Amino acid sequence: MDLSSNVLFSIGFLQITNTYLVSIIVTILLCVSVYYINKKLSFEKPSNLQVMVEYIIDFLYSTAGEIVDDKNKLNEFFPLVATYFIYILVVNWIGLTPIFGTIGFFTKGGFIPLFKTVNSDLNSTLSMALISVISSQYFAIKHLGLLNHLKRYFSLNPINLFVGLIELISEFTKVISLSFRLYGNILAGDLVIANFTSLVGFIVPLPFMGLELIVGFVQASVFAMLTLAFTNILTTNMEEHGH
Repeated sequence: MDLSSNVLFSIGFLQITNTYLVSIIVTILLCVSVYYINKKLSFEKPSNLQVMVEYIIDFLYSTAGEIVDDKNKLNEFFPLVATYFIYILVVNWIGLTPIFGTIGFFTKGGFIPLFKTVNSDLNSTLSMALISVISSQYFAIKHLGLLNHLKRYFSLNPINLFVGLIELISEFTKVISLSFRLYGNILAGDLVIANFTSLVGFIVPLPFMGLELIVGFVQASVFAMLTLAFTNILTTNMEEHGH
C-alpha cells in the first residue's frame, strides 16, 4: 500500500491528489447538506434529519461547554470547533467505504486509487493543525490585545521569560502533536484494513472497520476539543491562570 497521496492531475501549478479530491468532494457535500437543512428548517414540524442534526449540535455544544465556562467565548469558538469535528468525522468515516483504494487506474508506476482517506495524508492533518494553532493565536490577540498576548511569552523577569519561551515552543509542538496524532491513527487503521482485505477478502476485516468507526469518532473529538482547550487557555488572562 502506497503511504503517500497520489497526484491525479494538475490545474496549472495546483496538483490535485486523491486525498485532496476527497476533501473537495466532502466539503461540497457538507456545504450542500447545510444549505438543504437550513432551507428546510421547521420549528413546528421538524424533519427526522433536522432532529438528528440538532441533537448532534446540542451534544457538541454541551460537551464544549464543559471546557469553556464563558458563554460568549464558547459561542465565538464553537463554529470552528464544530466544523473541525464534523469535517474530520465525515472524512474518517467515508474513508471506510469500499470505493476507497479499489477504484482507480493503472500507470507505469502501478495502481493509482482515485479515492484515498484524507487524514492518511500528513499534508491534510498538518494544514488543519496549522489552522487550529493560528486561529487560537488570532482569538488570543483579539481578546487580550497584542501586547498582553506577547507578555505570555516575553518578560523582563528571567523566570517568567523562561516559562514564556517554553510556552512559545509548545505552540510549535501543538502543530506536530495535533497533525501526527490524527495522521498516525487513521493511517494505521487504513493499513490494517487494506492488508487484511488483500489477504482474506472484504468480510473478515469488518470487525476492524467497526473499530475504525470508533477511532474516527474519537480522533475527531480529540482534535476538536484540543483546539477548543488551547484556544480557551490562550484567551485567558495570565493572572487568571497563574502565569
